[in-house]
Amino acid sequence: MESKRQQKFARLIQKELGDIFQADVKGLFNGAFITVTTVRVSPDLSIAKVYLSFLNQKDRQGVLEDIEDKNKAIRSELAKRIGKQVRIIPILQFYLDDTAEYASKIEGLFNNIDIPPSDKDYNIDYNVDETDDDD
Repeated sequence: MESKRQQKFARLIQKELGDIFQADVKGLFNGAFITVTTVRVSPDLSIAKVYLSFLNQKDRQGVLEDIEDKNKAIRSELAKRIGKQVRIIPILQFYLDDTAEYASKIEGLFNNIDIPPSDKDYNIDYNVDETDDDD
């Protein structure tokens, strides 16, 4: 369970990194639209695990590697933005967030399930009175 302090710090990092990816380094990653989906911070606030989602990008792993290569510059830009608010600028660890892709795959599986109609769908009445009308 994260403390309120961790949650507040994570939200700050998420907002600032989102702004950095949208404004400052927008053209650096092959036009990928990068979204910071989640940030998890260690209890001592020294490490931030940053989960990223990419739109308009097929080579997601390649973009993630590019981001890792520019980790120092991204951390430096983050320090410029939040350096006066916090004592520690955390080490950034970037991860691919495939939650949306996973959800889409699960939704596709649900849509492809062939469920035969039940008896209720045909309004079949099995309580038919079998009296003979010829009497």
